[in-house]
Amino acid sequence: MRAMALAALQGGADAIRADGPADLRAIREVCDKPLIGLYKDWRAGWEVYITPTLEHAREIVVAGADIVALDCTSSQRPNETLEGMIEGIHALGALVFADCATLDDGATAARLGADYVSTTMAGYTPATAHRKGEGPDFLLLEQLVMATGKPVIGEGRFWTPEDVRQGFTLGAHGIVVGTAITNPREVTKRFKRESP
Repeated sequence: MRAMALAALQGGADAIRADGPADLRAIREVCDKPLIGLYKDWRAGWEVYITPTLEHAREIVVAGADIVALDCTSSQRPNETLEGMIEGIHALGALVFADCATLDDGATAARLGADYVSTTMAGYTPATAHRKGEGPDFLLLEQLVMATGKPVIGEGRFWTPEDVRQGFTLGAHGIVVGTAITNPREVTKRFKRESP
C-alpha cells in the first residue's frame, strides 16, 4: 500500500485515503499530503464497520491520519453515538470525513460537526442498495452540495476521468478514486467487459 500511495502521489493525488494503522504508518513515511484514515472492522452484531468506535479512530490518528473517515449512516453503532464520535475525533486533533449513504445522513453529519461529507456509502446500505449502479451516485452528490454547507467529496464507483469531471461540475470539493486505481483485478474485468 505504501508503494501504491507513492505512485498515486507521484501521479498528482492531493490526498490519500487508506485503511488500518499499519498501512497508515507506512504511507505517512512517504506522504506529506493530507492522509484520510479509516479502520474497517467487521464484527458480528455490528452494522457499522468503517471506524466503528473511538478507539479505532484513536489508533488511526496515532498512526498518522489527519482526517478520520467513519460511517455516518443511520446504521447501528456499537458503542458511541455519532455525535460522540465526531466530538471525540475532534478532541484527538483530527478532522472528520463523514461516509454517507443518503441526504439525511449528510445533513445529520454536517449538523453534528463533520468537516467533510462524502457519498462513500451510497448503494452500500440496505436502504440504498437499489440505487447502486455502475457509476457514481451523482444525484446524492449534487444534493449534498446544495444542502450541507460542507465540502462534499464524491466517492464510490468513480471509474473514469469523465466521472471525476462530472463530479467537480456538480460542485464536489474533491473526488476519491479507489478501486479504479488500486484493484487490478476489477480494472481488468472492466476492460474485459468492454472488449469484443
